[in-house]
Amino acid sequence: MNTNTPDLHPLMARLVRDFGARVVTPDSVEAWAAEGGDRVLLLGGDPVRFPEALDAAVVLPELQRAHAGRFQIALGAREDEEGLARRYGSRHWPALVFLRDGRYVTAVSGMHDWTDYVARVGEALAMAPSRVPGVGIPVVSASASTSTCH
Repeated sequence: MNTNTPDLHPLMARLVRDFGARVVTPDSVEAWAAEGGDRVLLLGGDPVRFPEALDAAVVLPELQRAHAGRFQIALGAREDEEGLARRYGSRHWPALVFLRDGRYVTAVSGMHDWTDYVARVGEALAMAPSRVPGVGIPVVSASASTSTCH
């Protein structure tokens, strides 16, 4: 495992170094997810704009432990997080994107009180895979203007 993570915030690098997290990109996320089982992708966003991302990085191993190590962890490569967030329909930072056997399950966004966080992660782990929100054929009203100007 490559533990050389100079471009990561120290709390994010800790996930790689101490908890076996992988840093994934749009080119590698599908292969990582397809390795099987439950997987959680942390999309933290810019920790200066979203300091909760650092809280999520600290809490994520505790959530993993609270659920008997049931899931593996990855981090979105900082420069690729926007694209990964779009891929998985996530609009809020930080987000935990749940995948199972290569398929999307759900996302838990933001920070929560410990009890709520443990419960939400448990609910996510119990869900069946589903369609990624916002991905697919866009819905357009029949009364929508034909203009392409926004």
